Amino acid sequence: MKHEVLVIDDNFDIRNLISNILKEKNYDVREAANYNQASFEIDKKLPDIAVVDVKLDKGENEDGIDLLKKIKKLTDLVPVIMISGHANVQMAVDSLKLGAYEFITKPFAAEQLLNFISRALESVSLKKENFQLENKLFHSFDLIGTNSQILKIKKLITKLSSTDSRILIFGPTGSGKELVARKIHKNSPRSKESFVVLNGVLLQPNNYELELFGSENGDGTISYGFLEKAKNGTLLIDEISEIPLDTQAKILRVLIDQKFKRINGKKDIFVNTRIISSTSKDLKNEIAIGNFREDLYHRLNVVPIEMPKLNSRTEDIPLLIKYFQKKIAEINGMPEIDINIEDDLLYTYDWPGNVRELRNLVERISILSQNENQSNVGKLLHEILNKNSSQNLENTTPSMSYPLKQARENFEKNYLLNQLKRNKGNISKTAEFIGMERSALHRKLKSLGIKGIN
Repeated sequence: MKHEVLVIDDNFDIRNLISNILKEKNYDVREAANYNQASFEIDKKLPDIAVVDVKLDKGENEDGIDLLKKIKKLTDLVPVIMISGHANVQMAVDSLKLGAYEFITKPFAAEQLLNFISRALESVSLKKENFQLENKLFHSFDLIGTNSQILKIKKLITKLSSTDSRILIFGPTGSGKELVARKIHKNSPRSKESFVVLNGVLLQPNNYELELFGSENGDGTISYGFLEKAKNGTLLIDEISEIPLDTQAKILRVLIDQKFKRINGKKDIFVNTRIISSTSKDLKNEIAIGNFREDLYHRLNVVPIEMPKLNSRTEDIPLLIKYFQKKIAEINGMPEIDINIEDDLLYTYDWPGNVRELRNLVERISILSQNENQSNVGKLLHEILNKNSSQNLENTTPSMSYPLKQARENFEKNYLLNQLKRNKGNISKTAEFIGMERSALHRKLKSLGIKGIN
């Protein structure tokens, strides 16, 4: 697909030169010589990107800055590159504050302009992809729950959204780490810029630096890395524990100096990107065994956020199920399925995949249970969770391998934890069901090392 560029400059020679450069690179080009012509072209059809001279025909009342304001008032998805032959620092700063993507001083090299245009269009493409995800898939979901840890995290999101502090989100797989990072970005002053995710697990070890920093290629083109793709926005480094030690050292240097060089590059690229990191591993343990740099850990862990396991907040399961039922029905354009939130299995199941597993369960049941009666919905729920429980059990050490005393303690601990989940943490109800005095149950829980139960 060809991109269209609107070139606005009152100097015919410069306008014609820029247009020819762009046409040679297979861009569609429209031209305007003054504010009125440019305004007419913008109102007729927004381009994919605009190149605008700051100072237009002196006979006009408005100049390029006014055109920048006009475009930004209409949309954030058309990048504007400002050019000027009489530039000063204040002019450049003012343009960037008003939303210009870049400011270039004349004369400039053709390759410089082409690189800025390419990078700007790539940035817009990322914004559009993020917008589609926000409105269609998991990332548009809210952080649901009334558990004390979840309420604390919601308050943290509000506080952190107004700052640029680095954040380390840790917690088990599927607990909502990326969702929290996205909420922080969405509520921040950077929300109109890109949110970019680098997944440490999915990259090949020899590609980390290329993916992070980009490269300057032999043919004069530039491959932009994640740090530049997230320019003025937010970069989430997911599963940061998987990044090799030598690359960790270079990330540390970027955090200290706020700049880096592309591979094969000689010029410093200054960083204006918020870094959020996440991990499902214990980074202190990774430091102890030599897999993670302690100095990098302290740079990243300015504000820690701990995501709880789902089985530690079973009181939120009914809220989550109702929310996912409605959301999944809306996304897929189908009737909402009613899952029995009183089913004991929902509270005794261990949820190793956490909230993501619950969401997948609701989606699977919603799709497979269309036009089915309520009893079949319940049957499908049990089939899925019992199958998952059997698979999880195969991965645990059998009780026969333990001495009698330890096996008995393990059984009692698992039994009591499941009963507490079933009764949503209520000690009195649990004691009544299992036939123990409340005080005796408290002592038993303490002896088994079960903490955090009110």
